Amino acid sequence: MRKNIVAGNWKMNTTLQEGIALAKEVNEALAGVKTNCEVIICTPFTHLASVVPVVSPNIGVGAENCADKASGAYTGEVSAAMVASTGAKYVILGHSERRAYYGETVEILEEKVKLALANGLTPIFCIGEVLEEREANKQNEVVAAQLASVFSLSADDFSKIILAYEPVWAIGTGKTATPAQAQEIHAFIRSAVEKKYGKGIAESCSILYGGSCKPSNAKELFANPDVDGGLIGGAALNASDFKGIIDAFN
Repeated sequence: MRKNIVAGNWKMNTTLQEGIALAKEVNEALAGVKTNCEVIICTPFTHLASVVPVVSPNIGVGAENCADKASGAYTGEVSAAMVASTGAKYVILGHSERRAYYGETVEILEEKVKLALANGLTPIFCIGEVLEEREANKQNEVVAAQLASVFSLSADDFSKIILAYEPVWAIGTGKTATPAQAQEIHAFIRSAVEKKYGKGIAESCSILYGGSCKPSNAKELFANPDVDGGLIGGAALNASDFKGIIDAFN
């Protein structure tokens, strides 16, 4: 049985004090509530060690990135081991913003994924196409090429990761893939996993949708057989909106 997951990506938002307050609000909103999905909040590096102790063990905490090196003279970088030492259990890797603004390649991301796994972190690995690629009907080949970062993993290691499909053209634009578009590409991603690792691993792999998901459209998106939850941006910065998305699984 694959897991339904709602993960929040706070991006570069909230001061430490605001982040702790938001984490407490999310924690309160979910206190005593039976959720039918796993809940994860991914915060800036500066918040991790402070957020982990203020949320219930039922709420996973993750980083938004980690370095592609284990340690050493890499000023300003944060390693997977450092992330794990805060008590965080997850890390977002390959987000479209990291690929676009910081030049993260298939090879760099392969290193990051391996280091995350070696340090006991669960990668939430992002793939997805930009508008020109979607308009040229190249979305399948784009996501297939991006999967190369994780398709070098053993079947055992691959089964530990979460995939997140982001239609880059729908992030922060207010555009959302239709439920049918989301299902179509999620099904393609699952079929690519099946070709590589077999039906069992493909069926147990959670694939999240990450593109302007809100309380108003979450239920319809999550109703698709191959959409196993969401990687939530803007709506994750508001505890009641975030809970509204989590409630879509109830």
